[in-house]
Amino acid sequence: MSSQHPVARRTLAAVALASASAAALSGCVIGPVTPVTPKAAGFDDVQSATVYIKGQGTFIDPGTTSRSEVGWVGSGFIVTADGLAMTNNHVVVGAGTLSGFLGGDPANEVKVKVLGASECLDLAVVQLDGAEFPHLAWHEGEIKTGLDVYSAGYPFGAAEEFTLTRGIVSKNDFAFDTQWASLPHVIEHDARIRGGNSGGPLIDPDGAIVGVNYAGNDSLDYNYAIHRDVAQEAFEKLAKGERVSSLGINAQAWRSEDGELAGIWVQSVEAGGPADVAGVEPGDLIYKLGGVSVGTDGTLADYCKVLDTQGVDATIDVDVYRPGTDELLAGQVNGKELAVTRQNVFGGSGNAGTSNSSEFTTVSDASGTISVSVPSAWSDVDPQAVSDGARQWYSVAASPNLAGFQSNFSTPGMQLLATDAGYSVDAALAQFDFSSNCTVITPSGTYDDGYYAGAYSDYDCDGTYEVVLVTQDYAQSQTLVLIAQLVSEYEQDAVLKKMLNTFTLT
Repeated sequence: MSSQHPVARRTLAAVALASASAAALSGCVIGPVTPVTPKAAGFDDVQSATVYIKGQGTFIDPGTTSRSEVGWVGSGFIVTADGLAMTNNHVVVGAGTLSGFLGGDPANEVKVKVLGASECLDLAVVQLDGAEFPHLAWHEGEIKTGLDVYSAGYPFGAAEEFTLTRGIVSKNDFAFDTQWASLPHVIEHDARIRGGNSGGPLIDPDGAIVGVNYAGNDSLDYNYAIHRDVAQEAFEKLAKGERVSSLGINAQAWRSEDGELAGIWVQSVEAGGPADVAGVEPGDLIYKLGGVSVGTDGTLADYCKVLDTQGVDATIDVDVYRPGTDELLAGQVNGKELAVTRQNVFGGSGNAGTSNSSEFTTVSDASGTISVSVPSAWSDVDPQAVSDGARQWYSVAASPNLAGFQSNFSTPGMQLLATDAGYSVDAALAQFDFSSNCTVITPSGTYDDGYYAGAYSDYDCDGTYEVVLVTQDYAQSQTLVLIAQLVSEYEQDAVLKKMLNTFTLT
């Protein structure tokens, strides 16, 4: 699961939730970056220059119309002795609050202020409050295939624990477009990263910066970093408050399941940025920019190409669909504010392919001990307790067809269970093991959302995504198991996020 996509209250790194993502950017301009004279940290001191970042804010997830309060984690690294640090755009943009922890130490918290960010490059520069910081130097010379590299950071669910994984550069320089970035120079490597590593440094054996980790594919073990050349150039500009390939949004290319709509989904907006001034709101879908259809290929490529061609200070036409009000709007960035051009586009009920809170319902077990939100279409509900012979479980299961959910992998559904906390997370994860029938994606990933902590396993079951999450509440009063069987892309994204946000002991 990755770090790119936020969930309302918590995220599960291995399902591309996490999320991340979020921060009202300051737009503040500081003086030119001055040469750093203090000696940079060496390899043995990399942890001291790597920052654990926690953020919280409000987002509207792609394909939904309901606002969700999100908590997430990420990584960053210090570049100058006076506390200028770099991370990913999706780690900071949209955050209402950000906290940094030097070396991952909960006792060493510092204030974090965003100086600049770019959604196209997925890079951001922040100012840490303080002085005489340990910091990293940039790798000098060519970055060659085969170079030994290490990923430093704080993988999601590992609490504040610093990790360092080793690998080599497997592909040293290529262009790469994703749902949330469009980069001319990217590094592929096998120094494994996980959700929460986003924004952390990829370093050489001397502890110098080779790139900025920003994406990965757990099942195929692909790991990607933004090339040093891109990061270094962007650092100089963003630190001075210059806008680089950005309208000030947390962006994701999105297409509705029926194919009727495609564009750039605005998950959150930088307060005071060009998009905000133009009237773009969280939950909007930008479907044309500069007269060009964007997001149709599932990436930010066309969106970013328009920005780079026109320049971020230019007056650029923008066309938006707003699912929350079922309206089309047109206006300009750095020009005329958005105005409604058409109402009741899809009959006044919102866009086909998006969902709102009314399309979810909360289900509970018969005793009212546990509850979770599921699609209203999952109306076949069983709230009765169950027994496995060794122990009793509170249980609630929901699906469009429970018999199908319980007998095959082609029917979506979920079951939430709870028992006493004496049953360990590891034991429960071993009990609900699908490896004999499915391909294992993640055998045991760590999970900690600030409310519940535990582990998860996820599987590919002939194209159906199966996830088993086992947690205990922080008071350790119960062990909870969430089993989710998700068939469609919408279920794997919006439905899973909703369940992760709402499963609870009541």
